[in-house]
Amino acid sequence: MKAIYYGHSCVRLKSREFDILFDPFISPNPLAKHINIHDLTPNYILLSHGHQDHVADMAEIQQNSGARVIAIVETAAWVARQGVDPEKILEMNLGGTLATDFGNVKMVYALHTNSTPDGRYGGFPVGYLLNIAGKRLYFAGDTALTMEMKLLEPIDLDWAFLPIGGHYTMDVDDAIRAAKMIECKNIIGIHYNTFPPITIDKKEAIQKFEDAGLQLYLPDVGESVQLYNIW
Repeated sequence: MKAIYYGHSCVRLKSREFDILFDPFISPNPLAKHINIHDLTPNYILLSHGHQDHVADMAEIQQNSGARVIAIVETAAWVARQGVDPEKILEMNLGGTLATDFGNVKMVYALHTNSTPDGRYGGFPVGYLLNIAGKRLYFAGDTALTMEMKLLEPIDLDWAFLPIGGHYTMDVDDAIRAAKMIECKNIIGIHYNTFPPITIDKKEAIQKFEDAGLQLYLPDVGESVQLYNIW
């Protein structure tokens, strides 16, 4: 299984058995202009919240792929308003766990705001815990540093996707604190460098994580990180 980074917070988890896409914001992102969204055929699309910079390509990718879309109830209602077949929408709420054909998905707390592109209330922002073949991953979504992360400490996470750009979410220093709170050493950074307010020095960020005894991965847009050899 590998993680492919498509810029901002858009991450794809892919193996021979499944194809999962988080927060599809690709075509409006100049850093991802070389990515053709019509080549993406996920089985599942997971939305952390409804802000435009996380859902811009949801409808088109869903129509092309027939993917099931997982989101909190109010954001799921926006998904339905985009013409997505209700049978393809899997609404959840905080604390809920969904069994899928690739493993379990649990919806967890994120500290942020949430509205949908049409200006309606989008429910709470969320993160996701995935258990795939006994491997545990955390996709934090857009979040500030929050004490609720301590609840993830006993889970024995293998990988975590954490925002590091600051301004709208955690910055690098808070992400290091978050990694220590969840006791996960392997971090892939998200939500950075897309816009001027969230620009970071990548070399400095990697060094800060290394000094803290952590491994930060910052793949270029379109590049992948090998996570596991499961199958």
